[in-house]
Amino acid sequence: MGTDKDTQPKHLPLIGDEDPIVIRRCTLEDLEGVIEVNEKELPEDYPYFFYKSILDNYPESFLVACNREGIIIAYIMWRVERTPSINSLKLVNKGHLVSIAVSKDYRRHRIASTLLSNSMEKVRKYKIDEFVLEVRVTNYTAINLYKKFNFSTQSIKERYYRDGENAYYMTCKV
Repeated sequence: MGTDKDTQPKHLPLIGDEDPIVIRRCTLEDLEGVIEVNEKELPEDYPYFFYKSILDNYPESFLVACNREGIIIAYIMWRVERTPSINSLKLVNKGHLVSIAVSKDYRRHRIASTLLSNSMEKVRKYKIDEFVLEVRVTNYTAINLYKKFNFSTQSIKERYYRDGENAYYMTCKV
């Protein structure tokens, strides 16, 4: 697995606040808090076993952010998919961003950027060739964040979300 350094929490001072936000690997005990953030902040909900499966299979790339009371206020989770390359018949590993969410009261403090940066570093350990994600075409804040991390739009997935909204399929080479 990882080194001791990999499991050490990182402290992120909030803008204008002396109390840090702690970024660390998700644990089984954290899943209820992750689900709570997801249900409050995102229209897409997943069953408990889905989160647990990602935690079991890709623990290095499932991170949480906690406030000074230890309450989970944000998370990010990835999975690895082995799929054919667009340019050849060769199979490649793709780090797929499944979900990222930050509680409303903690937005605009670089938490999403920090989660994305730290988790992308962790996902690389799974020997991926590319990062991929889907994002709502109307989620301009997230789209701009992904562009800062060198993601580019490859296509539009029509009616990707349950409510019928389209998604941009974005990729970033490792």
